[in-house]
Amino acid sequence: MKQNNLRSLCECALFTAAAMVLSYLEIPLGISFGGFGGSLSLVMIPLVLCAVRWGLVPGLCTGFAFGLLKYFFSGGWALNVESMLLDYTVAYMAVGLAGVLRCRANTAWLAALIGCFARFLVHFVSGITIYAAYAGPIFGIDGGCVIYSILYNGSYMLPNTVLTVVSIALLSYPLGKFLRCEDLRSLH
Repeated sequence: MKQNNLRSLCECALFTAAAMVLSYLEIPLGISFGGFGGSLSLVMIPLVLCAVRWGLVPGLCTGFAFGLLKYFFSGGWALNVESMLLDYTVAYMAVGLAGVLRCRANTAWLAALIGCFARFLVHFVSGITIYAAYAGPIFGIDGGCVIYSILYNGSYMLPNTVLTVVSIALLSYPLGKFLRCEDLRSLH
């Protein structure tokens, strides 16, 4: 069992490192005013792969670690501590919810959808609680912070979700044994 724990730790660290590298390769996207806005990137792919391979807790921990690293090393911006926690650590940690479908290559695309939707929900909550005061003055949107948060976060999360789900679906066959954890069964 110790060998499996060490392997889990090492692979999760590698998935985190892969996500960090991919975070530098992003395309600005979404509703962007004053330099704020989301981007299109591949960072959720390694996070989902980790969660599907190792499960919920390692997936959540990997997302949390990536969120912290992304904030501190990729020029993260936050209005306050709460926004840093929600928009980086908790949001990427939520991608780890893909781990509820552990070791299932045939439903890895669904795991990706679960993780991406969970991340969107965290950003949505952040938008209606932390950034609500800025919705009107910046965007000129009448109708409240809910519409603002859906439009703002949906403008970059929807393309990211499509990209991640399609990528995971395409990778699930060539990585089938890896995602089904067949190599781990011999270590028990």
